[in-house]
Amino acid sequence: MIKLSQLIERLDTINITGDMETEISDIVNDSRKVTENSLFFCISGAAFDGHDFAKEVVEKGAKVLVVEKEVGKFPGVTIVEVANTRYAMAVISAAFYDYPADEMKVIGITGTKGKTTTTYMVKSILENAGHKVGLIGTIETIIGDKHIPAKNTTPESMVIQKTFREMADAGCDTVVMEVSSQGLMLHRTAGFIFEIGIFTNLEPDHIGPNEHKSFEEYMTCKGMLFSQCRYGIANVDDEHFERVMSHALCKLQTFGFSEKADLRAENVELLKKPGYLGVKYQTKGIIEMDVEIDIPGKFSVYNSLTAIAICLHFGVSRENIQKALKAAKVKGRIEMVKVSDKFTLMIDYAHNAMSLESLLTTLKEYQPKRLVCVFGCGGNRSKLRRYEMGEISGKHADLTIITSDNPRDEEPQAIIDDIKIGIGKTQGQYVEIADRKDAIRYAIQHGEEGDVIVLAGKGHEDYQEIKGKKYPMDERVLIQEILAEKKNP
Repeated sequence: MIKLSQLIERLDTINITGDMETEISDIVNDSRKVTENSLFFCISGAAFDGHDFAKEVVEKGAKVLVVEKEVGKFPGVTIVEVANTRYAMAVISAAFYDYPADEMKVIGITGTKGKTTTTYMVKSILENAGHKVGLIGTIETIIGDKHIPAKNTTPESMVIQKTFREMADAGCDTVVMEVSSQGLMLHRTAGFIFEIGIFTNLEPDHIGPNEHKSFEEYMTCKGMLFSQCRYGIANVDDEHFERVMSHALCKLQTFGFSEKADLRAENVELLKKPGYLGVKYQTKGIIEMDVEIDIPGKFSVYNSLTAIAICLHFGVSRENIQKALKAAKVKGRIEMVKVSDKFTLMIDYAHNAMSLESLLTTLKEYQPKRLVCVFGCGGNRSKLRRYEMGEISGKHADLTIITSDNPRDEEPQAIIDDIKIGIGKTQGQYVEIADRKDAIRYAIQHGEEGDVIVLAGKGHEDYQEIKGKKYPMDERVLIQEILAEKKNP
């Protein structure tokens, strides 16, 4: 049990009605999870308003309500009025778990692309240098040997603080986490200070009714991270750099290809051999060193520059940085799978038009004999995405193999037909194979010397969602099954 006065010691309140010394056993924002002596956050959400459940949660035993609007009075219940209950939830959650972020250095990475890859690179380098690092990201949360599949890129503040406490108790001295614009907008990362905030890049994305109202809002939310960290590390090449960093309150260091970058890349060279694509370059500025990474493309240079800048802040040696960058791999992000000495095959999460175009243009720089793209689109999602992805694959790939992704409640063939509308705007060659395993089998069996084949859209996902149910489907497993078939026809 913890006293309410301790929970709100770092919180600005508008008004408090009731006993400040009320003892709390738990904090919740879901009326179904309220127990005796708990504190309930009345969150105004898109679908439900927690203020409407005030009477119900009091009857279940809630002793404190945190509100941002009138809910009435209840005997024996303390009402804490605040300007924003989501912000209050973050601050109170930090106190409830005894401020675990104060015991570790937390690194937050924000940007449209590169967050996931960069978090794993940073984790790899810091662990190689002897740190114990927790990770919170799009794919999973990692605490020691425990891997917990992710539901959101940036979890709710209560989950973040509970996870931080578990990490600190497990001996982690550092946390690296992806910070989404939604997470910042909804104050999920309030209540603590980041040691380092990272800005990778910004492109129009996440604009819509349930996300950001405008690109301006999206940009502003990204910039919020830099009023909440001690040090900022940012991509100076990005056209939105000045706007995103305009309200930064932290010390700032930059990276990029530009001469004005504090840490810059020069002499970039693409590395290519059957079954392998990579890149090497030299760094200049705050450190001079040779870098080689087993992930292709210019954006991999940016991701690795970010990781290098962070690790220099931690005093990691040049040798440890070089060694760890060479070994860094991210499941489902340009993940190369060796299937042949003739051609290169990889798995990538590219599941929208922007990410698919970035991926395919990067791979074309390696001048493959043919660029083959295997992809589908999710059901119950915008048809526009299907048209766009079809057009982009038709434009950049020499052969597109249209297949299924997560059809959900739609018929796979109907989704394929939409993709074909987009690809029909181009001169691109395509085949359609609805079953994803059959499509992958076709790609492998028809692979030619010098081809680069990319399986796009699923990435780290190990399931296929059909009619409300998730069925096991890991592309790595499918590939191994297909290779086994070749050995044992």
